[in-house]
Amino acid sequence: MDIDFRVAVVVLPILLALGWAATNIAPAAIKQVQGFLNNRQA
Repeated sequence: MDIDFRVAVVVLPILLALGWAATNIAPAAIKQVQGFLNNRQA
């Protein structure tokens, strides 16, 4: 079973964009979740 090169050309930039977005958004999202959990316990 051989992957079509065109599929890789389409999927690779999408995966790179998702990874870049997750890397940029993750710290803010973690901080927001921690703040929510801290407020809920108080």
